[in-house]
Amino acid sequence: MNKIIKTFCAALLATLPFAAMAQIDGEFVKPRSGKFLLQNATVVTITKGTLNNTSVLIENGKIAQVGSNIAAGDAEVVDCTGMFIYPGMIDGGTRLGMVEVSSVAETVDYAENGNVTPNMQALTTINPNSEAIGVTRVSGVTTALAVPTGGLFPGTAALINLNGYTPDQMYGGFKAIVMNFPSSGRRGRFDRRSDEDVKKDAEKAIKEANDIWEKAKNYWELKKSGAQLQYYPEMEQLSKAVSGELPLLIVVDAAADIQSAIKWVADKKIKVIFSGVAEGWRVADEIAKAGIPVITGPVQDLPTRESDRYDAAYANAGKMAKAGVKVALRTDEEENVRNLPFHAAYAAAYGLGKEEAWKAVTINTAEILGVQDQYGSVEAGKRANLIVSTGDPFETKTQIMHVFIDGYRIPLSNRHIRLYQEFLERSPGLKAN
Repeated sequence: MNKIIKTFCAALLATLPFAAMAQIDGEFVKPRSGKFLLQNATVVTITKGTLNNTSVLIENGKIAQVGSNIAAGDAEVVDCTGMFIYPGMIDGGTRLGMVEVSSVAETVDYAENGNVTPNMQALTTINPNSEAIGVTRVSGVTTALAVPTGGLFPGTAALINLNGYTPDQMYGGFKAIVMNFPSSGRRGRFDRRSDEDVKKDAEKAIKEANDIWEKAKNYWELKKSGAQLQYYPEMEQLSKAVSGELPLLIVVDAAADIQSAIKWVADKKIKVIFSGVAEGWRVADEIAKAGIPVITGPVQDLPTRESDRYDAAYANAGKMAKAGVKVALRTDEEENVRNLPFHAAYAAAYGLGKEEAWKAVTINTAEILGVQDQYGSVEAGKRANLIVSTGDPFETKTQIMHVFIDGYRIPLSNRHIRLYQEFLERSPGLKAN
């Protein structure tokens, strides 16, 4: 009877949309919090060097201690002998959790209708049950910036941790107003506009951006004066960038547009981050001089111009970093955010170097987003977003053995793994003819 009840319960649970759950040997396992002691590992702290034969104590969702002589006490001991502990990787620009099946409109929620929708909150669109989240975190990516796309001001980006039942539980403590900077070039090889029309359209787009910004500025001035304002959610949200309450995340790629964006923000006393920056290497000195941090990517991409070298995208981050730009990386993906380690590996191999590449997916991202007190390195007091691996996760042969997010031990399973396990030893197998 117990076996029948257990089977029935397992079948029932399998039909429910549990967030962040795994199935191991027929049993469902949730992420679980607790006190954990990760013992005898090589700890790559990112900010304080590499520590051999070192342990990390996790308690109350935080890194409580990092050292060589930590008493286990009542902690659950995880033997990490021969393994490496790294901070969880942060992807600086994704649509993760905002889309499930690209071809099914009902599951796509990263773009609103309209050109000016800064009040569109990426956080509210996150689906904690997204299959892509489980796939991503077992690859060592524990945190991601969800960025809306679409019009000139498409919405407000939000940092999320990849564990939780609700978007609010996943919120990572950072938001930014997104701006897609007007392009001065053609929209692609099929753009048949004349040169004159391209120029006119670019001038019109910049004028529109200036007019909207001026309107938001006026709204903010009126609000400061105590004036009674009508409900205007677009200007209410955009005024937060004008006032400096929230950063402005400017998505811009072409060299000429980057130069224009630098000039556009020069007289504005606002917090600015550039995102994308595909041709940043062409104007790296100008970006560095302006002191604007950059979240660039995807790294595994084609050159922006047919005349460019094949490795232009691979070398972009390294060239900007050498010019003095603070660089972080993004995949600009939805289902393939899991490949962030390999984007970083390409950047490392093509000029950024391994140490700086690791910073570009950990502490640099945290510093650019202003959350370096919580993320980006293995230090006492920070959130326990950690990964334990058999080697450098930038190497494809490396296996991720343990993942912790906010102190929760994450089951190493997802839809991909379960399908692999299912078909590895099929039962019943193929029938003979």
